[in-house]
Amino acid sequence: MKNVDYIVVGCGLAGVHFCEQLKAHNKSFVVLDNTSQQSSVVAGGLYNPVVLKRFTSVWKSQEQLELALPIYHKLEQELNIVLDFKTPVYRRFTSVEEQNDWFTASDKPELSKYLSTTLIKNTNKAIDANFSFGKVLETGRIDTKLLIETYKKHLTKNKQLLEESFNYDALVIKDTFQYNAIAAKHIVFAEGFGVKKNKYFENLPLKEVKGELLTIYAPDLKIDYVLKSSVFLIPIGNDLYTVGATYDWKDKTNKITLEAKELLLKKLKTFLKCDFKVVHQVAGIRPTVTDRRPLVGRHKTYKNMYVLNGLGTRGVMIAPYVAKQLFNNIENNTPLERDIDIARFN
Repeated sequence: MKNVDYIVVGCGLAGVHFCEQLKAHNKSFVVLDNTSQQSSVVAGGLYNPVVLKRFTSVWKSQEQLELALPIYHKLEQELNIVLDFKTPVYRRFTSVEEQNDWFTASDKPELSKYLSTTLIKNTNKAIDANFSFGKVLETGRIDTKLLIETYKKHLTKNKQLLEESFNYDALVIKDTFQYNAIAAKHIVFAEGFGVKKNKYFENLPLKEVKGELLTIYAPDLKIDYVLKSSVFLIPIGNDLYTVGATYDWKDKTNKITLEAKELLLKKLKTFLKCDFKVVHQVAGIRPTVTDRRPLVGRHKTYKNMYVLNGLGTRGVMIAPYVAKQLFNNIENNTPLERDIDIARFN
């Protein structure tokens, strides 16, 4: 029997960042992951403190960024990879009214440090932007696919990863947890939308929303910023750009669809005027919650069983923040913020 402090189920962004908390505090752990969690791998990976549809502040954005960016820097050093690409976000304006709304928002204390008050004229013939751009500061992109793939190799090397589906019926609950040949003091489920099949947390109000992304090759575009218009256009190097994303509340599969491709291309062509070709398409299921806050907390019956889920579309920012909160709740009995505690649904 292998004895550890924690079993962590799931190795998406939530699982990775909870493992980082465990490592930082010298806790032993084993991770189980069956590679079905696609939401983190297909994510655009943007960190952006502003909701660009309404020009409002993202929940706890400053606290999240101050915590997250040093952690990604540490992961870059430990894993010997580049994850954080500092990239400004340009919001394409479609009217003078949108420009005015931007300037009004930039006067708000929580947004003033993030919204530049200097309009940027469009000089790129490949883009239709007659009303200029607004620039968002302190933004960038985390390569989530590279992070998770490399992190799993790191766990495998340290004999901390079991690549298999978690069998809920095999979990024996006593004073500790026993799972096959593993005994653990605590178990944390960070399995994304897979929690819908988890008999211990199946009643949580989690909704699955499918998202699809395209990768296009556009050698004449030549932009070094993320462009937000009717879709996001994200440069990823070598004249390649990520285009996304769609929201489908009915389809629960990871299969790519022609409908999503056509929708993204229709939106893209409203402002992109150069030639391009689609070279890749991916799909994944995002776990979302009706109140747009994560699902974090303790099982109401089993005191050492926890959930870490529902990160939504801003996982790269929020995952380190909620992982730290959960760790401090478990180890130091620090109360969770009510906004994220699953007790809010009791």
